[in-house]
Amino acid sequence: MSGSNIPKMVSVVIPSLNEEEGIGSTIDEIPVKELQRMGYDVEILVVDGNSIDRTREIAEKMGATVIIEARRGYGRAYKTGFEKARGDIIVTLDADATYPALNIPKFVRYLTEQKLDFITTNRLAFMENEAMAPLHKVGNAILTLASRILFLVKIADSQSGMWIFRKEILRELDLTSDGMGLSEEIKIKAFKKFRAKEVPIKYRKRLGAAKINSFDDGIKNLLFLLRLRSSLFKSPCQ
Repeated sequence: MSGSNIPKMVSVVIPSLNEEEGIGSTIDEIPVKELQRMGYDVEILVVDGNSIDRTREIAEKMGATVIIEARRGYGRAYKTGFEKARGDIIVTLDADATYPALNIPKFVRYLTEQKLDFITTNRLAFMENEAMAPLHKVGNAILTLASRILFLVKIADSQSGMWIFRKEILRELDLTSDGMGLSEEIKIKAFKKFRAKEVPIKYRKRLGAAKINSFDDGIKNLLFLLRLRSSLFKSPCQ
């Protein structure tokens, strides 16, 4: 689709809620200077859900732009970040230092050289011990299998939160979820409509307390997948 366009800016979008233990390490690991040497301007956007700890203070001191999003929800935070992002390429990270931000230049280069539109990452390929709770692993496996069966997308990790993509594809993705379901939705729609790949990453144990309720969030995500399947069946995403 857009592989011939030469991107000029990378926007790193990070949702946060009470992540003072991890936000500093997350931002510090982003290789801004390397991206600049590659010819990109870089902006770091932290979309914060009204944290009551020092998350916003730390992020601002480290040069990030903090956007307050009072409406709760993982997907809502991302959609707000996407709206504000000025970059031609958007990269997403969690604020808990679990994702390898050092690999951003490699993935940006892969996106452009391979003329891709969307890259998602597979955390299961190289996962550190205790990086994911056992119940979370089970839920992730169920949701990934459901995504593969319902939408025929060949992905190994439907819940990964590190993506690298061209901003312009958002116009055609029509993202609807304000919750955790957005992680599944963006992959499914991107793989159906654009040139997309999944790449392996090293996934680390989080810094700070986990916010996910594996059982409740898993059920919500599964129900969202069923609703999404119904809506796409009525109006196919070609």
